[in-house]
Amino acid sequence: MKGLEEKQADPEFWNDQEAANKLLRRVQSIKQWTAPLTATAEQAGELRLMAEMVAEEEDEETAAEVASGLADLERAVEKLDFQFLLSGEDDERGAVLEINPGAGGTESQDWAQMLLRMFTRYFERQGMKFSTLDLQPGAEAGIKSVTLEIDHPFAYGYLKSESGVHRLVRISPFDAQKRRHTSFASVFVYPLVDDDLAIEINPNDLRIDTYRAQGAGGQHVNKTDSAVRITHEPTGIVVQCQNERSQHRNREAAMTMLRAKLYARELEEREKERQAIEDDKMEIAWGSQIRSYVLQPYTKVKDHRTDHETGNSTAVLDGDLEGFIDAYLRWAGSQRN
Repeated sequence: MKGLEEKQADPEFWNDQEAANKLLRRVQSIKQWTAPLTATAEQAGELRLMAEMVAEEEDEETAAEVASGLADLERAVEKLDFQFLLSGEDDERGAVLEINPGAGGTESQDWAQMLLRMFTRYFERQGMKFSTLDLQPGAEAGIKSVTLEIDHPFAYGYLKSESGVHRLVRISPFDAQKRRHTSFASVFVYPLVDDDLAIEINPNDLRIDTYRAQGAGGQHVNKTDSAVRITHEPTGIVVQCQNERSQHRNREAAMTMLRAKLYARELEEREKERQAIEDDKMEIAWGSQIRSYVLQPYTKVKDHRTDHETGNSTAVLDGDLEGFIDAYLRWAGSQRN
């Protein structure tokens, strides 16, 4: 890290802001691995010295400190073991997360908005920086779609567990007869692709449309055609962004989304282990869900891949996803072995 400090002290280091920020993100990513390893090794060394003192002097107070320290060390090692599960090719990257409601109109659109809140609360709990690239509000309530960018080390490694169909069972707040309803929404997560990966996009393959951005209730966000929709004609992938007032910034954000989707598609074709992304999207309906959230007549959230479950659905919908993500990463690791 001394070399980095010397570079930062160089007046020319910040001349290229993009390159400087890229280097700092790379250093932060490396620190995610080295800092816990160093701290755990130092902790183990200190405990060994204290244990030697106990053996020589039979100090009961120090022995109690060693016992407490060993428990802390065990938890630190378990955390490192968990972190090593994030060793996939793109796990250390940021992520692009997309939520789409299934059939059902207002019911599923409201569920999609509940998922949006769940994920943003999780990001806040984890200190993950995120931004909204595109959000299409529902006509009455909820959202028609939303795309988020999470610019945080290992965001993709953690969030890939959330890709799939999420099912909600509850008493509908939109049903005057208070009947129980089942709603579905899909979540798709892609690795955030930086400029360090060469994703070739031929400008001639793009159809770029501009339109007037719309806000909730049909109100205009602005009076110019600042929103951007990009269609990659060879693959049929469509991305759009309308959250920025500047057409230029919306276009940059849309290109970020397009690169992420094209990269994910390229990986699937290269590895020949999965189908192309569009073919892999399951029907957003019964039987295809990865996780169920039951609010009535009892409360339970269960992941159908790992069988991890909890009765505290309120906490989960408030962003407490750590247990589900941990269970998924360990399950996925066991599938590879």
